[in-house]
Amino acid sequence: MSESTPGSLSDLKALELGSMLAGPFVGSMLGDFGADVVKVEKPGKPDALREWPPHKDGEALWWKTMARNKRLVTLDIGKPQAREATLRMIGQADILIENFRPGTMERWGYGPQELRKRFPGLIIVRVSGWGQTGPLREQGGYATIAEAFSGLASFTGHADKGPMVSAFPMGDYLAGVFGAFGALAALHHREKTGQGQVVDVALYEPLLRIIESVVVRYDQTGRKKPLLGNQMEEDVPRNVYATADGGAIAISCGSQRIFEGLADAMGRPDLKTDARFSTMSDRVAHRDAIDSEVAGWLRTQPTQEAMRKLRESHVVAGQVNDIADVLSDPHVAAREAIVSIVDRALGPIRMPAPTPRLETTPGRVRWTGGAPGEANDEILSSWAGLSKAEIAALRAAAIV
Repeated sequence: MSESTPGSLSDLKALELGSMLAGPFVGSMLGDFGADVVKVEKPGKPDALREWPPHKDGEALWWKTMARNKRLVTLDIGKPQAREATLRMIGQADILIENFRPGTMERWGYGPQELRKRFPGLIIVRVSGWGQTGPLREQGGYATIAEAFSGLASFTGHADKGPMVSAFPMGDYLAGVFGAFGALAALHHREKTGQGQVVDVALYEPLLRIIESVVVRYDQTGRKKPLLGNQMEEDVPRNVYATADGGAIAISCGSQRIFEGLADAMGRPDLKTDARFSTMSDRVAHRDAIDSEVAGWLRTQPTQEAMRKLRESHVVAGQVNDIADVLSDPHVAAREAIVSIVDRALGPIRMPAPTPRLETTPGRVRWTGGAPGEANDEILSSWAGLSKAEIAALRAAAIV
């Protein structure tokens, strides 16, 4: 796709309210594929993600990618003086994104019932810790708490150390993906009916959705999923194994063929005829024994030599990369999974490319996250219809 080719969502407008990660990632997903995303921050108190490390030369690096492809406006939407401008901007949008605590938008007079009267086709994506309904709706929520509440953490970790959560706010990003998907599903419905709707995303619910097998198993058998570290209860051997030169390799033998290939790579044909390992059920019953055999072999193998043997035997395996490995990997380069773009303050900066890959209208990073309110005059005049004098008056009152 050429630089001038519009993205697949280039006919859509989204107004992004809120801050940090889950709601803004909805905007990021839409913006990557061409949507015109306008992000609103509070004057003097911009998005808290700007304060999060890491920084370089005073520039917030996480912000550079989360706010990419967004036009940035400062407007204190909670103040009465900003109400008309805010409503005009909402009226320009196909999608409104917010991730305030439930009740906040209603308190400001922007609740869905009120907005629907003026803008019946508006799609409102609401991301919150616990959702817009239920006894916990008004509680604060973060991704770490969502992992714990969803049940995911209960089987993530080691039996002797207890549950663990991700070292990254996975729940926020997954909620953002589900929010973007929900927005597009709602848009499809609007094409047929002309009616907008609310997309309600609770941080824990996408996590609960992806552990579907754990839910149905407990429902039907009463059995819970145990803590097995990097092993997987249903897939043996499956673990992360240390290698002789300080590296590590992940292996997953999800089929009999892959297990037999692993035995060949290890030079251990006897494992294929060992009654303890004949089937997946047998290996599950004797997981510690086969896991010990694999771990012992890999401790004698340099990482790259082991990877060569595993690949030659068609074993599903991969070395554990740190981020330096990822950024220098030829497959990542061939897939163009990392893009470089010039930031006005820092110069060339690399960040993940839009995903998924669309054949005809792929996503594109057009610019990086910038300064608060840098698009004020442009957006407040074109979206809100304000004159220069009206913008100046709001600026003087610290509303902009």
